[in-house]
Amino acid sequence: MAPVRYKQLVDALAADIRSGRLPPGTRLPTHRLLAAQQGLALVTATRVYAELEAMGLVSGETGRGTFVRESALPRGQGIDQHATAAGLVDLNFNYPSLPGQAELLRESLRQLAAAGDLDALLRYQPHGGRPHERASVARHLADRGLSIPADQVLIVNGAQQGLAITVMALLQPGDVVATDALTYPGFKVLAQAHRLELAPIPASGQGPDLDALERLCSRRRVRAIYAMPTLHNPLGWVMSASRRRRLVAIARRHGLLIIEDAAYAFLAEDPPAPLAALAPESTVYVSGLSKSVATGLRVGFVAAPSDRVPALERAIRATTWNTPGVMTAIACGWIDDGTVTCLEAQKRRDATARQTIAAEVFAGLRSVRHPASYFVWLPLAEERRADQLAAALMRDGVSVSTAEPFATSAQVPHALRLALGSVGLDALRSALETVRRAIDAQPW
Repeated sequence: MAPVRYKQLVDALAADIRSGRLPPGTRLPTHRLLAAQQGLALVTATRVYAELEAMGLVSGETGRGTFVRESALPRGQGIDQHATAAGLVDLNFNYPSLPGQAELLRESLRQLAAAGDLDALLRYQPHGGRPHERASVARHLADRGLSIPADQVLIVNGAQQGLAITVMALLQPGDVVATDALTYPGFKVLAQAHRLELAPIPASGQGPDLDALERLCSRRRVRAIYAMPTLHNPLGWVMSASRRRRLVAIARRHGLLIIEDAAYAFLAEDPPAPLAALAPESTVYVSGLSKSVATGLRVGFVAAPSDRVPALERAIRATTWNTPGVMTAIACGWIDDGTVTCLEAQKRRDATARQTIAAEVFAGLRSVRHPASYFVWLPLAEERRADQLAAALMRDGVSVSTAEPFATSAQVPHALRLALGSVGLDALRSALETVRRAIDAQPW
């Protein structure tokens, strides 16, 4: 097919979609039927749909076909489209906060201003943090089941930077990284930026399908596995001790680097030991204080095997040089005086209260959630379309996420992910009731 003719077909279909002549949810002809109708080679018909999908106008669903997307829903809803419109209730993004936290910050700033070493905070810090601050974080981790020397702890600008320096320092473009078929969107962004190949592992009960991981490692050269064993985002599972031991055994057998994301682990009471405690020689543990304290407190930490620390420190130097001295001093002060532990306990109670509301509102509906997490996963019936439901909810003043930002597999399930931690309890109940009415009334 001549390039001009091919482009004309793409433009014509795009125009029909944007004008509404092909409304959202319309099932388009199969690749083979489009080729026959237009006199194209099959590979060219596939290319037409691929270009429309890249434009955000259609979505291909394995076993179902190609559908017109709901264009009223921003692409990437749930990770890079933060709800900012006036009056829009945000169930998209978690930034849990508690009453009185601003006063805690105010008092800490007063104490810091009176401290004798304030001048030191205005200078460059060691790349991984000052030794006494690394020791504070090491004590914090020991209380959470991970005993590690302070010189194996690195302080970073939030957990996301911890993941970023891990990828930058320890992986190469083209490396295959096993990850859950539904996973944290921020890691997907990093993988794309660093040209990693994500190999999806399906879920099996409360964790990834470890048989599928074993088969993947047997047929492909997998370099690492990215895992959230304690409070998975978005599915809320806490992997059992036996599953963790088996995952570690597979990683050792195939020489995998384990990247353990523990950003939400503080919400689970008495979880099994972290993967880093079971396989300290091959696990990089990443967490931070954004969710447990405040999202604006960009202080995170990385615990790593001693032989990995120099490379991680070089990555910190190449990106931000060091974490901000003032923020780190406040955070470590709160770790040392018990403020962090207190806030974590309060947030567990807060999350539990929010999950209780969700359980009441969604009674009778299938949902996947942890009783003390800040999110709910709502799978939809096969005939229902998540993008249209999310767009309808946005028109009703409620912003939610579909599965798209979380999916690493070709087939994206129709589901909603609701963040519970960003609005007051009364507003939360009202918003969840709006979601329930929309699901019950959904005609498609």
